[in-house]
Amino acid sequence: MKKIIVTGSSGLIGSEVVENYCKGGWDVYGVDNNMRADFFGPNGDTRWNQKRLQNQYKNFSHIELDIRNRAQVIKTVADIKPYAIVHTAAQPSHDLAASRPFDDFDVNAVGTLNLLEATRLANPEIIFVHMSTNKVYGDAPNSLNLVEKDTRWDYADEAYYNGIKETFTIDQSKHSVFGASKVAADVYVQEYGRYFGIHTCCLRGGCLTGPNHSGVELHGFLSYLIKCNVEGKKYNIFGYKGKQVRDNIHSYDVVKFIETFINNPRKGEVYNIGGGRDNSISILEAFDLIASISGKKMIYEYVDQNRAGDHICYISDLSKMKSHYPSWGITKDLATTFQEIFQSWQGKQGKAA
Repeated sequence: MKKIIVTGSSGLIGSEVVENYCKGGWDVYGVDNNMRADFFGPNGDTRWNQKRLQNQYKNFSHIELDIRNRAQVIKTVADIKPYAIVHTAAQPSHDLAASRPFDDFDVNAVGTLNLLEATRLANPEIIFVHMSTNKVYGDAPNSLNLVEKDTRWDYADEAYYNGIKETFTIDQSKHSVFGASKVAADVYVQEYGRYFGIHTCCLRGGCLTGPNHSGVELHGFLSYLIKCNVEGKKYNIFGYKGKQVRDNIHSYDVVKFIETFINNPRKGEVYNIGGGRDNSISILEAFDLIASISGKKMIYEYVDQNRAGDHICYISDLSKMKSHYPSWGITKDLATTFQEIFQSWQGKQGKAA
């Protein structure tokens, strides 16, 4: 029976990967230490997801491990000798990284290097999938010609209609401290593919979302926005008139691409993974869509200061992914994704009551 290690296994993407491979009959080892609770407080706690997976799947084993612990990471990978590693663990917040830069770098960059070297030492044939981020491009996308429309910003040049390609520059831009640590991890993953010949890929995610997301204000745009609507709480818009655009991809579709890559891996690859133009939405447009589902208007306040390094308009160009893996595509549209997240938060609110 094949084995797979999933880091960040209690998080959004990690837990979806766990479920996918448990259902496929693999032995799944989840590495997580609930550091989101340390980063974001009780609202970021993911123990509920860990317990859910442990109760639901007999072939899932939870490993309480901090990926910063180099010796333990190397031992764990050597002991398990997995067929593949899916690395989703990260410190994911721009704002938090600025106040805790050592923690941010040690988790995102050093933790990734620990896993890569553990892979090389255990068996360089292990397939390594890394969840990177579109923040590796820094704020360079903001230098593109943009046009302001009624509810969103959009690209003015036809060449960017389908979004940002993987060849877009990652240099000479403001990344945020978080973005910088993720650049380091991203380049290391590429290098272990190109230099050591390991099957690796970096998935530069746009807005990854889904019903298992423990969204908080500092991370998890769509999940947190919908949570505010369900609970009748105020949502803060940070700059750009609320017209900033993100392309959202359901965690299910992310995991299906990961599975597709593992089934036919390549070396040192990079892919921009998001919902593409069809699944792009601005904050103002998201307010309208969730209101149409819940019947409740958003309560919000505008803060006339954007977050450092934040994108005004970001859409992932999916053409490279589709050319390398034509069998993969987006299966969950925005309306479906919104509905699932809404129902999830409604259910949690009901339990809390």
